[in-house]
Amino acid sequence: MPAEPGNSTIAYPGGLRARWRWGGSGSGPAVFALSEVGGNLVDLGSRVALDPEPLCRAELRLEGPRGAWTARFASVIHDEPRALHWDSVGLFVVAYGFHTFGLAVETGDARWEHRSATPIIALLGSSRLAHVIVQAELETFAIEPDGTVAWRVAHSDVVTAAELVGGRLVLTGFGGQVSALDPATGRNSS
Repeated sequence: MPAEPGNSTIAYPGGLRARWRWGGSGSGPAVFALSEVGGNLVDLGSRVALDPEPLCRAELRLEGPRGAWTARFASVIHDEPRALHWDSVGLFVVAYGFHTFGLAVETGDARWEHRSATPIIALLGSSRLAHVIVQAELETFAIEPDGTVAWRVAHSDVVTAAELVGGRLVLTGFGGQVSALDPATGRNSS
């Protein structure tokens, strides 16, 4: 018997309220069973696979002062979606599986997408940065508002945790080693 879809409700700055549902392989019917009516519906699953239905699926319902919309995602791995509101550029950035999407806050339309070679473990942003940071298991990416990669750093060990601390991007590797990068440039900051 398949597991029940995961559920989460998160409030973001700017009066945004997000409701998430996500599930494992082939869970689309269960995840989408409680879809809400109204606003734009964007299905981004076909950007991951020609037939996204056998994959893991997630759905985001975003409501805010300017209306509501729904976006659907697909992933080849079971993952919990993560997002941040990049209010200064009008984007809602979503990471799910290997993909990151920059969505227009007003409509949910995809402005850009980025694919990593390994699963994404963290999505970080700060008003002090001109980009968002996408942390995958073996790479760190800085993505600018237009979707271009500002900088990229490859890692020799699997990164298991990433956080912004004291003006640095602190990374913890699978072997327990800790390193730090300058989040503005990607240069070593240890």
